[in-house]
Amino acid sequence: MVRDDEQVDSMEIDEKKQQQLEAPTAVPEGFNTDYLRVYYGKLFPYGDFFKWLCYGNDGKHPGCDQSYVGRREFSFTLENDIYLRFQSFDSATELESSIKEKCPFKIDIGPVYSVDPSKRHAYAQSGNNVFVPVERELIFDIDISDYDDVRYCCSGADVCLDCWPLMTIAIKILNTSLRDDFGFSHILWVYSGRRGVHCWVCDSRARKLSNEQRAAIADYFRVYKGGENALKKVSLAGPVLHPFLAQSYMDVLKTFFEDRLLLSQQLFSSEERCQKILDLILMKGLRRCVEEIVFSYTYPRLDMEVSKHMNHLLKAPFCIHPKTGRVCVPIDPSNCDDFDPAAVPTLSQLLGELNATGFQSDSDNSLERTSLGKSISFFRTSFLHPLLKACKEELESAYNAKLQQSKNSLNW
Repeated sequence: MVRDDEQVDSMEIDEKKQQQLEAPTAVPEGFNTDYLRVYYGKLFPYGDFFKWLCYGNDGKHPGCDQSYVGRREFSFTLENDIYLRFQSFDSATELESSIKEKCPFKIDIGPVYSVDPSKRHAYAQSGNNVFVPVERELIFDIDISDYDDVRYCCSGADVCLDCWPLMTIAIKILNTSLRDDFGFSHILWVYSGRRGVHCWVCDSRARKLSNEQRAAIADYFRVYKGGENALKKVSLAGPVLHPFLAQSYMDVLKTFFEDRLLLSQQLFSSEERCQKILDLILMKGLRRCVEEIVFSYTYPRLDMEVSKHMNHLLKAPFCIHPKTGRVCVPIDPSNCDDFDPAAVPTLSQLLGELNATGFQSDSDNSLERTSLGKSISFFRTSFLHPLLKACKEELESAYNAKLQQSKNSLNW
């Protein structure tokens, strides 16, 4: 006969066992090869990643360029800073096998070249300069460390919720202008994993821009021009602001400066900080002085060289940053105010979630049950699917035009 108190003890033990099963199995924080192998084996979205970089050239349409993705450069950084440049892959399976085998600490994406980059030496021996970049996304790189002269909460690679809004402002201003002023539609914003954001403009027009055209677009956004030792780093030309700058100032910068930055960075909390602002006031009209102060403290600061040249490498989305262990996840520009870099899943966190769900489940199911699933779903539905739809339409249009041209030539 079982006593009542024995039944209670048994129920408590069962509940504790159930809680242990339901709770994520903790994984020590860190970044190492063993952790990465699990991530690359279970969570990295190879299929979606490869579809993106194919831009519809996957062999399913008669008008596609089947050599396209095989001419794309991938760069792997292995443990102990071993660099493997000019990697290339003809299929998602090849890419997946190489990543799982080499377990890179970082993956960078380069341009599409005129020939397979892994065979560049063979072409070089011919004496013809045929190995050149021919296509590349228009990219932007913005780091919070470039704002160290106007933020007082952090410095270097450190970031907090008081200074991260500077990245949010950069996203808002560039995203609006790229869409409204340049007519681009397929724009991917990605958290760098530590201290900044990356922007990939993936429209066909953007990918085919020359270096000169890229430099012109980058210069269009350039307001912050001062060197490290320059006292005055923003000088707005003309009697009135350019329409793009005026819209940025009225819609975003002015309110952010007055309502957020003044308080979060305590810009008037010391004589030194006050004097810094006073030093920006020259013999100009008061309104222009105020505008230049606001732009100096809030306007996006781009790494110009990254945007100007086709052959520049940029870290791939869904990499793990080795210093923080955080995933380079996409950022929704329409909800970028809600993005918190400290809430981005870490490698250890994801492995703990995998432990909780069990490693026997299939890869897709495992992914959906981790905190990374939401980011990959956003990448797929908000960016990849509309992009591939547009690519298919462009391929269809170009193919039909080519057929019509052939018919016309036969009629002659």
